Amino acid sequence: MSKKNTDPSIIVTNKKARFDFFIEETFEAGLQLLGWEVKALRDKKAQLVDSYVTLKNSEAWLLGALINPLPTVSTHSIADPQRTRKLLLHRRQLDKIITKTQQKGYTCVCVNLHWKKHLIKATIALAKGKAQHDKRATIKDREWNRDKQRALQHNNR
Repeated sequence: MSKKNTDPSIIVTNKKARFDFFIEETFEAGLQLLGWEVKALRDKKAQLVDSYVTLKNSEAWLLGALINPLPTVSTHSIADPQRTRKLLLHRRQLDKIITKTQQKGYTCVCVNLHWKKHLIKATIALAKGKAQHDKRATIKDREWNRDKQRALQHNNR
């Protein structure tokens, strides 16, 4: 039995972000999207693997997020799947993110895209990079938990 995403509100998750970074604090941000992007996200045609958040002129922007257009939707307009999308945050949240990212070792990454009622929101996180030995420890813990589950399932039979 595979443990897939059980929450129906989550559109796409950035698993690489949790592997490469220690997540310190998360924020929920709105996204400024075009119509074809919303339709593509309803169909879960998105990837966040190489995406990150940049801060320019006291505004947050999502870069590298790939939203593939549906072939039936974007016939009349030219769709750019990797365009830069503006994140909508409160001023206090933006100020907090800007001050933290100016500190050494901190960055801002997009963790997931999800539905909140009828709106699409992005969960962004202040994160600190993991060293190579931290990544190995994460892999070791994951494999140990997987082996424990297998042993428990085998004993219950």
